[in-house]
Amino acid sequence: MSSGLSILYDTIRWEEKALFDAGKKKGSDIKMVDCKNLFLNLDKSKDSFETVLQRCVSYYRSLHSTAALEGKGVNVINCLNTSIFAGNKLFTHMLLQKQGIPTPFSTVAFSEEAALEALEKNGYPMVLKPTVGSWGRMIALLKDRDSAEGIMESRERMYPIYQVYYLEEFVQRPPRDIRAIMIGDKVVAAIYRYSGDGQWKTNMALGGRAEVCKVTKELEDVCIKAKNAVFGQIVGVDLMESKEKGLVVHEVNNTTEYKNTVRVTGVDIPAMMIDYALQSRK
Repeated sequence: MSSGLSILYDTIRWEEKALFDAGKKKGSDIKMVDCKNLFLNLDKSKDSFETVLQRCVSYYRSLHSTAALEGKGVNVINCLNTSIFAGNKLFTHMLLQKQGIPTPFSTVAFSEEAALEALEKNGYPMVLKPTVGSWGRMIALLKDRDSAEGIMESRERMYPIYQVYYLEEFVQRPPRDIRAIMIGDKVVAAIYRYSGDGQWKTNMALGGRAEVCKVTKELEDVCIKAKNAVFGQIVGVDLMESKEKGLVVHEVNNTTEYKNTVRVTGVDIPAMMIDYALQSRK
């Protein structure tokens, strides 16, 4: 049967393969579309796309392809607002704050000098994050002024977005965080992600390990609010267990990875995502 469903990607990860396989098992004629080979005539209203699962790793490809497709009337999951807001940590933080969702204390500065002044006033340690980025890249723990100056000096010569200094408190927590996968208004699965040896980051790409996290009502309520704050449909919500504030949300992922969540929990997340996408236009 024809589904009118396309998976738009720029890198084939385990997740994209799993989505395609899940669609085939359901008898759906799902198209895999490499965004690097895609062009769209923006002044033409007719197009072959109906519903698109946006899975581009690149923030900029994801953002601009979603804008173009939505402008042509295509149903894109997630929508343009989610691409914009969830793809930028500062934007996400401000929307979470607006909705009263607990977050780590954060500061933004627009020059190296202003960032150093903020660190002196707020105190060390703090975590410097790029507003756009994933997999723990370009994230640095600033323990004192010397380390801060050394790291920031190199960023002054980089692309201008790295000269926006987004500083987040180093949350006092267990050596883990939580990744919760949301499809619609339900947390379908969640895992704890533990730091690897010698690491303070919990990213699986950096040697962390994972185990099942029980989905409590408190966790699900916070995740629903976080998803809605960025206008999401299928997202990953990353949380920490702050000793002072309880659960705090530090990130919402637009094209979330879920390989380890499937592996640890056994939940068939790709099948659920395909079902949601197929039903989204009914």
